[in-house]
Amino acid sequence: MRPALLAAIFDVDGVLVDSPHERAWREALTGFVDPAGFTTAFYQANVAGKRRLEGARAALERLGGVEAAARAAEYADRKQALIDRFIAEGSFEVFPDALRFSAALKAAGLRLALASSSKNAAAMLSRLKLPDGRTLLQLFDADLSGREVLKGKPDPALFLLAAEAVETPPARCVVVEDAPAGIRAARAGGMTALGIARLNDEALLREAGADLVVTSLDHVEIAALATGTLRARTVEEPVANA
Repeated sequence: MRPALLAAIFDVDGVLVDSPHERAWREALTGFVDPAGFTTAFYQANVAGKRRLEGARAALERLGGVEAAARAAEYADRKQALIDRFIAEGSFEVFPDALRFSAALKAAGLRLALASSSKNAAAMLSRLKLPDGRTLLQLFDADLSGREVLKGKPDPALFLLAAEAVETPPARCVVVEDAPAGIRAARAGGMTALGIARLNDEALLREAGADLVVTSLDHVEIAALATGTLRARTVEEPVANA
């Protein structure tokens, strides 16, 4: 029998929260390159999961921006100004399945950590309420989001810090990610990788090495984690309630 999974490490954007990051990245492109090329598929393949400056550089380079490396910081700053505005306006919401899933894992005794490349995770999660009145941020035992590391995803450094923060060996952690870079980081860190495909990108997550890909976190069998098994539940099985 495989050892039980004792901790879950979550990305935030696209996993827990339907955030305006993709919109901010796209709208900030005006004046750099034509934003029309910044599709959802482009965002998932080239920007999602990466640190802000790395994502900005990747977007400009792949879309043919002039002096991409030199202008990446300016683009990243413009994107951040937009995301700050969107967060202040409350232009985001929690995914209901993610709320149920994270609460069920907590109830099952797993330690929970946040490990998003974004520095905006706490600002969003502190504005979202659980049924008992706590904020969604308070559900987690550690928040490593936005922590400076030498290398961003797909390097596993941020996830390894999260595992250390919840005092759990990497082999007994499951990472919940929606971006290929995050899945690769989980695998590189020796962790189980759960891919959540909200954007018809199951193939990308499987190619990145996800141990399981689902289109809703309601489809994951919570009880199986006690035996170290990550698997989809059958249709007949009830969904855990938050």
